[in-house]
Amino acid sequence: MPSPSHAFPGSSTSRSARFCYALCFLIIVAAFSLTSVPSVSATEGGGGAYPNGAEDFMAGAVPPPGFYLLDYLMHYRANKLRDNSGNNIFPDFDLKVTANVYRFIYITKHQVLGGFWGMHAFVPLVNVDVTVPPVGSQSKSGVGDIIVDPFILSWHSKNWHAVTALDIYIPTGSYNRNNLANVGRNYWTFEPIAGITYVSDSGFDVSAKIMYDINTKNDDTNYTSGNEFHVDYTLAQKFGNLSVGLGGYYYKQITDDEQNGTKVSGNKGQVLAFGPQLKYDYQNMSFLLKYQTETQVRNRPDGETYWFKFVYAF
Repeated sequence: MPSPSHAFPGSSTSRSARFCYALCFLIIVAAFSLTSVPSVSATEGGGGAYPNGAEDFMAGAVPPPGFYLLDYLMHYRANKLRDNSGNNIFPDFDLKVTANVYRFIYITKHQVLGGFWGMHAFVPLVNVDVTVPPVGSQSKSGVGDIIVDPFILSWHSKNWHAVTALDIYIPTGSYNRNNLANVGRNYWTFEPIAGITYVSDSGFDVSAKIMYDINTKNDDTNYTSGNEFHVDYTLAQKFGNLSVGLGGYYYKQITDDEQNGTKVSGNKGQVLAFGPQLKYDYQNMSFLLKYQTETQVRNRPDGETYWFKFVYAF
């Protein structure tokens, strides 16, 4: 049996073998729309609905039955926009995204196919500030695209944890096709998810959250972003209440974009990111800090992200 320190904040010792850290993921739909330069960025605006690297420790485990609040604060900064060869397109390009996301999780005591049934929702507050020479600069703030999932299933054993889900990104954020910056994407995204975590008896954590995004058409621009494969990963070790690890993400666009029904070739995005991360558990709470830097970037902004995450178990 894992020690009590492996348990989700607020869970009892008897639950620690079955329930670990909260199910992996957040959504900040902090995307921007480069409507004046669509040919140089993969997917419309050069980014996806999911903020890659959002999840980390115990990414394949969900909490015990009950209600939980997670708060994510992130800041992303990029001063390069890479093309298909990895070259920086605009020397003075600058993108800053700051977001705070409230995530509400409810895990029931009911089981389906042997897995616990749960649900969650995300409400993002986003500020986007972008400069694209010679087009100009713009800053926008507001509530981003809300994400819901009414059917999460999770399975647990002594050392292994797994989860499957389907997140739905609702285009609730403000959007204008003529804006340089937008807090919403103006299309639906359906994201099947599979997460897995292995935790050794000594507290070594290997976790991955695997996602595949299926995007619908933006009716305002008649543009359909390609499907996207991406993984958040973590390798970590727990020392009492403190966990230390290395984590990040891998992203690869799988299918071509389409404009007016015609494929847009040569602009599929990709990126690999990594960095240190820390977590501290205190009673029914957890506090997380992490940093991620990007490499191998193609057809996307190239930057770095700072994260702070707070978890509270009621």
